[in-house]
Amino acid sequence: MPLPDTIYCAQQINIPPQLPDILKNFTKAAIRTQPKDLLLWSAAYFSALSKGECLPVKDRLEMNVVTQKADNGLTPGLLKILHKQLSPGKTCNNEELQRKWRGLCLPMEQLETLLSLGSFGPDIDWMEFFALGCSALGGTLVSSLKFACEILTEDEEGGAARIPFSTFAKLYTYLAHLDGVMSQDYIDNFLSSLQAQVELQHGMIKPLDFIHWDNMDSAAPDSTNFARGTSRAE
Repeated sequence: MPLPDTIYCAQQINIPPQLPDILKNFTKAAIRTQPKDLLLWSAAYFSALSKGECLPVKDRLEMNVVTQKADNGLTPGLLKILHKQLSPGKTCNNEELQRKWRGLCLPMEQLETLLSLGSFGPDIDWMEFFALGCSALGGTLVSSLKFACEILTEDEEGGAARIPFSTFAKLYTYLAHLDGVMSQDYIDNFLSSLQAQVELQHGMIKPLDFIHWDNMDSAAPDSTNFARGTSRAE
């Protein structure tokens, strides 16, 4: 005859004192991040929590990006998480990037496309990959750099979205060289044209300083190739 189920009274159940806060924070993080695969994301969340790593959590609830063709790809909020997780080391290995990418429930096909576009080896320059991530969001050079400013800035949301000009120049130069068509003179002249405004802003640049440069996309010799290449990662 099977034994009856054991019945516990409230006094017999020991609830770890940290449990309510852990579950509360986890629930808030899940609602804010809206992962496509809750179980997969939860595993990444608690793994990072147990190791004291940066959590795969968005800063705020994010509306779907209007320009995205699908709702399960990279978004500014997810790219910002990856930047927080992987930028401290300047470089990351392919395996680590794949693990973080998978933990955010992002499609592996999109990652493979970005890695192929950048011709990355086992060790990946994070800011170069970040630039390609911005290009997947923006599609054009101007919009890609605008996304970069909005993700990297320390200004409050809705602010000027300033970033150091040295960072901007590295991202712009890398993306401009992506197809190997835009001349170095063109790149140098464009960056030089921004110097006066940058000096007034103590070495910082904001989207309003360059989004009026329509010819950065339309007149650039590689603009068509750039859009065609980065669209494969959308």
